[in-house]
Amino acid sequence: MLSMLEYIKTILQKVSFDKALFEKELAKAIQMLIPEEVKQLKRWCYAQFGKMYRVVLNRCFSRARFA
Repeated sequence: MLSMLEYIKTILQKVSFDKALFEKELAKAIQMLIPEEVKQLKRWCYAQFGKMYRVVLNRCFSRARFA
């Protein structure tokens, strides 16, 4: 069975064609995960989408309670 973190990564990859949708799903994901998973997601997101969506990532992760 897929972990919540792996599931979220799959979702983000599928919606990465649309900036607004990507940001919405990322913000939702950050709320659902525990702090350690948020850190893992942050590292993964910057590696995967850092060039394309750096502004979105900065905005979403700066709002996170524990990023």
